[in-house]
Amino acid sequence: MVESSVVYLFRDDQVLMLLRNKKKKDVNQGKWIGVGGKKERNETIEACAIREVYEETGYCALDIQEMGMIDFVYPKFNLERIHVFLCKNFDGEKRECLEGELHWIDRSKVSSLNLWPGDHYFLPRIFMKDCPYFHYEMSYDERGSLIKVKELI
Repeated sequence: MVESSVVYLFRDDQVLMLLRNKKKKDVNQGKWIGVGGKKERNETIEACAIREVYEETGYCALDIQEMGMIDFVYPKFNLERIHVFLCKNFDGEKRECLEGELHWIDRSKVSSLNLWPGDHYFLPRIFMKDCPYFHYEMSYDERGSLIKVKELI
């Protein structure tokens, strides 16, 4: 199983979103996602999240909170577990991302972006004041269509 992190940085009533549009071969091409990536060997998932925030944004995450996790099932890929984090406390200056364009988006407009279908299940939850921890299993077909969502807790 591949383990990854995704972090949503919040500032006032905005969330930092990444439009994936710079890599030629990218499963996320044209999608808006949070920042993050795969966990490296001998790295905790929290360290992965903090490292990825810095590498992709230039921001130093001073405090992150794990909100839940999602197990993604794809026919052509290994099972991937993504840990979802929220970051409201960060420092530094935003820099250009090599994987796409970073934009601060009003929280109320995020659901209208070109998101993965499964993101509509967990993103509204992390916007809640007292979001309970969640764990989903989401299955996609070869075309990227969501075919099954199972809430595990």
